[in-house]
Amino acid sequence: MRDSYGRNIDYMRISITDRCNLRCQYCMPRGIPFVQMEEILTYEEIALICKASVEAGITKFKITGGEPLVRRGCPQLVGMLRRIPGVSQVTLTTNGVLLGKYLDELIQNGLDAVNISLDTLDAETYKKITGSTELESVKENIVLAVDRGIPVKVNSVLQKKINAHEWQELAMLARDLPIDVRFIEMMPIGYGKKCEVVSGDEIQKELKALYPDMKEDHTVRGNGPATYYQIPGCLGSVGFISAIHGKFCKQCNRIRLTASGKFKPCLCYGESVDVKEVIRSMTKETEDEKIERVKQIIIEAIEKKPKQHCFEMTEKITEDKQMVQIGG
Repeated sequence: MRDSYGRNIDYMRISITDRCNLRCQYCMPRGIPFVQMEEILTYEEIALICKASVEAGITKFKITGGEPLVRRGCPQLVGMLRRIPGVSQVTLTTNGVLLGKYLDELIQNGLDAVNISLDTLDAETYKKITGSTELESVKENIVLAVDRGIPVKVNSVLQKKINAHEWQELAMLARDLPIDVRFIEMMPIGYGKKCEVVSGDEIQKELKALYPDMKEDHTVRGNGPATYYQIPGCLGSVGFISAIHGKFCKQCNRIRLTASGKFKPCLCYGESVDVKEVIRSMTKETEDEKIERVKQIIIEAIEKKPKQHCFEMTEKITEDKQMVQIGG
């Protein structure tokens, strides 16, 4: 459906948990409280919301967290959503640690593609960023997913004085593997406000200097706002999602659903629309009646989407939660 500014909103990011097996500070600083399990949407509630979403014109869904694979039954949820008439795509964003364990189940349940978060190829830096020593497992699972024929994107967030110098090594993952490596600018949400942003423009200039024959790739490669480049001799592409320096709000096509059942029209602002409480209050309605009511809530949330974010003016950001709490 169209929002107030004429944008076609056809994509929903669904956080199914605020828990994670890694501790990346910019996403999940230590000490933040978890939502109690009874306050988390059930899979049946998520499926109901997705049925209503399809009726509102949203047909593409991304399962996120936290880390979605730490929640039991995640592959089965993929299957539940994939079987809803009208759903065109179900994808997953993961840190990759558990991907090898669940990959076959995910594929059997109809997963269309996977995004894997990986900010470094150095073991010590990986431990510094994530608090984990699972780097080799993640690298192996990227190759495994490629071998299984599932489309793979690797998402990298660069931070000055930590991993910014690794941009070339990360980009070259696309040389030998048919994957998209995407550099995502740090969003100033929660702890991310304290981090020094590495501009996507900076990396693009460095790449063009090294590879003057690099050309923009206009192939549709997903649902996000990334711009892609093809480097001669590479099997994959390199992409950039530049929320700060390449404001893409005019092309925004998404809405977010938090694990605790709130629609977020925009990451930048604290405003949300509660759907969970409405669903749980409807104890006597038929499923069709519930779907119609939820559809109206989705429409309400989409109508609240702002024209643009204000990430470049941090004093105007009203979202005060950490990234993991809002399913960014």
